[in-house]
Amino acid sequence: MRRRQFITLGGAAASSSLLWARGAHAQPGGRVRRVGILNQFAEDDPDGVRLIAAFQQRLQDLEWTVGRNLRIDQRFGVGDVARYRVYAAELVGLAPDVMLASNSTILQALVQRTHTIPIVFYQVTDPVTDGFVASLARPGGNVTGFANNEFSMSGKWLELLKDIAPGVNRAMVVLDPENPTWRGYFRTIEAVAPALSMEITPTPVIDLAGIERAVEAFAREPNGGLVVLPGPATTGRAALIAGLAVRYRLPGVYPTSGVRNGGLLSYGVDLFDQIRKAAGYVDRVLKGEKPADLPVQQPTKFNLIVNLKAAKAIGLTIPETFLVRADEVIE
Repeated sequence: MRRRQFITLGGAAASSSLLWARGAHAQPGGRVRRVGILNQFAEDDPDGVRLIAAFQQRLQDLEWTVGRNLRIDQRFGVGDVARYRVYAAELVGLAPDVMLASNSTILQALVQRTHTIPIVFYQVTDPVTDGFVASLARPGGNVTGFANNEFSMSGKWLELLKDIAPGVNRAMVVLDPENPTWRGYFRTIEAVAPALSMEITPTPVIDLAGIERAVEAFAREPNGGLVVLPGPATTGRAALIAGLAVRYRLPGVYPTSGVRNGGLLSYGVDLFDQIRKAAGYVDRVLKGEKPADLPVQQPTKFNLIVNLKAAKAIGLTIPETFLVRADEVIE
């Protein structure tokens, strides 16, 4: 049996914010090293705050302390591709020693601006196909990091939706059209859907009004649910999508940020494990190693998270047998 963790979001976000600092001043006799972060979250997003706190804590464990020998410059893109491009230029202009990127869209914005500043990522699905690295074993350029979900994961998301809400026979697949990985995820969902007797409706997130209209129209027919694919636009609008799911009583499976913003269920890579490992690579780069020599690593830790508050809000009773499977239960 896997151990479950019962949490509340408020305390986690509040405690992590204590670790956050924006600037630093050099101590006498030492040089402050600079890390730039281009973030897909809003500045006050609970998951984003906790992730950066975990990143900063791991760096502190490795003797990099904000205010002593480290400065962190962060920008918040909130799923907006145009913002990513602007903020990528800003961060590169600051000439940091290394930059941290999460997903493919953010990484693309950064590599378009620099081929020399080291970049470590922690949420890119297929860095070889996307052209960010030459190979997993030998990245070969200024980019390396930790891969995210495999495309096969999306079939598991659809299965979990059916498991937690057996009456669902229609699924709206909410996707970010600017994120090139959505096609790989969607092809897997299409392949799995017939065996689950599920009808699939792909729905791109383009603007707020558009997603609201799409969810409202989808919810007019019974027995529907959501599968939200990873991507800057979907992550940046996680709270909105989860709120619409509650309003229209739609069970849904989300990236981790969605479940922490009121969504029902998530299953995927443990992002906190990923970002701590990314901090280890940042440490190695700051100490002189090159991204070209640091192999891209595949994910090893996955979490199933259930939000009981969301279940209650949409009128869904989750079987105890399902809760036992969860790594974390949000009450």
